[in-house]
Amino acid sequence: MNLERITDTCWRLPQEGKMRVDGIIYSSRELLKDIQSDESLKQVANVACLPGIVKASLAMPDIHWGYGFPIGGVAAFDPDDGVVSPGGVGYDINCGVRLLRTELEWESIKDKMKGLIDQLFRDVPTGVGSHRRDLRLNKKELADVARKGARWAVERNEGDGDDLDHIEEHGCIAGADPEVISDRAYDRGSDQVGTLGSGNHFAEVQVVDEIFDEAIANGFGLFKGQITVSIHCGSRGFGHQVCQDSIDVMLKAARKYGIELPDPQLCCAPISSPEAKRYLAAMAGAANFAFANRQVITHGVREAFGHHLHMTPRDLGIKVVYDVCHNIAKFEEHCVGGVSRRVLVHRKGATRAFPGQPVLIPGDMGRYSFVLVGTQKALDETFGSTCHGAGRLMSRHKAKRACAGRDIVKELADQGIIVRGASHATVVEEAPFAYKDVASVVDVVQRAGISKIVARLRPVGVIKG
Repeated sequence: MNLERITDTCWRLPQEGKMRVDGIIYSSRELLKDIQSDESLKQVANVACLPGIVKASLAMPDIHWGYGFPIGGVAAFDPDDGVVSPGGVGYDINCGVRLLRTELEWESIKDKMKGLIDQLFRDVPTGVGSHRRDLRLNKKELADVARKGARWAVERNEGDGDDLDHIEEHGCIAGADPEVISDRAYDRGSDQVGTLGSGNHFAEVQVVDEIFDEAIANGFGLFKGQITVSIHCGSRGFGHQVCQDSIDVMLKAARKYGIELPDPQLCCAPISSPEAKRYLAAMAGAANFAFANRQVITHGVREAFGHHLHMTPRDLGIKVVYDVCHNIAKFEEHCVGGVSRRVLVHRKGATRAFPGQPVLIPGDMGRYSFVLVGTQKALDETFGSTCHGAGRLMSRHKAKRACAGRDIVKELADQGIIVRGASHATVVEEAPFAYKDVASVVDVVQRAGISKIVARLRPVGVIKG
């Protein structure tokens, strides 16, 4: 597809055919080579064809092919004539990242790291079908989770109010209606609160190895040599089922309302329609499940650290830096054409980046992750959005083939990174070389001015599904 260069970090996919707006892609020349190797740019163009889209169909530098929307895609829709599309949120509703800081320094605990990672692996269930034997919830209890989000866990003494103050939307998306969520979703989620699951989900112990902005880092409570923990997971089978249930409804809705779809995976309904309202109410419930999930895992991390290191909560000082959604649709106020408008922003593998807000960008398990801060320019240009991670270079199948005969766990151990995985398959699928170098991704968003790099985190121990 023909791209027009706007700047060194921004490219236009011109409006043509049935596109209602341009596509705008944030990327370097180098990353464009990878972006153009799959169908993600076609998906950017397809999203631009949807009714009621405003400004542009946006893509971040970690963009790659996804379901309907590209992963790394952002689009906002007018509430009066726009649509909501489950493909613009994804199957793992509110997959996101939470960063915890501690009062611990690497030098003081590095000799205890192996035991600590083993303790985390015992205490936080991981893997396909992972579940909690000690936390099986009935439908009524899960409905409470869907309504309250992270606050549900805090009310169980798994965290405190200070945690909620450092979560996007305070850990609860408004408008959830547990009544519109299927029994199948409740069945699938009944024993999954507090579990990581599989795929690219992880809990990672890290060291702050570089500070790029001392003042902002201090404001986030970060310092060089500090131990941090990143938790990356979502709404598990509960959210997956909510999405699956919605796809069939939205395919029928698109036909009912006469919406021409460039791709059936972009099935959607007018925002004002009963189908859209039902989806948004179910999606909010799944998003709140994910917030509660990360909150319960946070409690498990605190307990594992305390148990293995024989330290009190006060001495550990484990606090939430921030918790962000990656897959969500939310009503927000944004300036469009010089006028403040309420729009429905879809972020699919993209992170909110409002001015002053921590932005958490995980990389692969062999290199580094980054903490950034949102900017006014992001609010002006991208509906306050930025990238969400490194982005895959290889499919899981290709990664497996590339790992044939290699011991990825040993290779990482030789780098000083302890890895514990529920299966060999997950570890090789998530091999570092299967991903773009996240440093090149965050360099683009920094040079584009839609985020600013604050700190770099080096992995020292990872548990994966």
